[in-house]
Amino acid sequence: MRVRINDRIFARELRSHGFSFSEIIARIPNLSKGTLNGWLKDVELTNDQKEKILQKIKLGAAKGRIKGAFTNHEKRLSATKKIISEARKEAKGKNSDVFFVSGIMLYWAEGRKTSEQVEMANADPEMIRFMMKWFRKICNVDEHKFRIRINIHSLLNKKQTEIYWSNVTEIPLTQFNKTIIKLTKLIGRKNPKYKGTCSVIISDKYLFRKILGWKLGLLESFNLLAPVAQLDRASEF
Repeated sequence: MRVRINDRIFARELRSHGFSFSEIIARIPNLSKGTLNGWLKDVELTNDQKEKILQKIKLGAAKGRIKGAFTNHEKRLSATKKIISEARKEAKGKNSDVFFVSGIMLYWAEGRKTSEQVEMANADPEMIRFMMKWFRKICNVDEHKFRIRINIHSLLNKKQTEIYWSNVTEIPLTQFNKTIIKLTKLIGRKNPKYKGTCSVIISDKYLFRKILGWKLGLLESFNLLAPVAQLDRASEF
């Protein structure tokens, strides 16, 4: 009992000098926040002391957020490395699968390489049909994840063009993003078959990393990449 009385006196003295609850608890063993609150409820603090304690609390919260963000970053980096590593191994066993390899090569040539979003854009409807089949069969993309964006010039009919690409991709118009229309000074179409550019978009960072891993695995299997090459450069394709 005597020890608790001494602790109470010590706690009140620390509080009167502007120490925060966490700082006091750190200095007195086996002290709960509830007990400390009862000890200090009648201790009056000056405005300067209150401001000092508030700044300490804010600083502690900021440090906690920074630490949490760093921990989350390390977890994401570890998960990225794992996905890429597993995909690399998988690709080595499929380097004779023409359909598998062709899709990777086409994405490598025409697909988005940054921001960890899968996106393939082309004006050739056969190319888009091929990649849609590749995304469905090889990548197992859920139909609801597909988004389509059309880029056309002002000579084309917006509605007709959207319907055209909806038929090509077999994606309903409800999953189309806003069509981008570029003004042109032309008074007639040079290529009657031109239907604008179609972008197939899949917001899936894990698939993006997997495709990257497949590409690296193929390069390794063809002796074009060192076995330990640059797993840390996970954002590059």
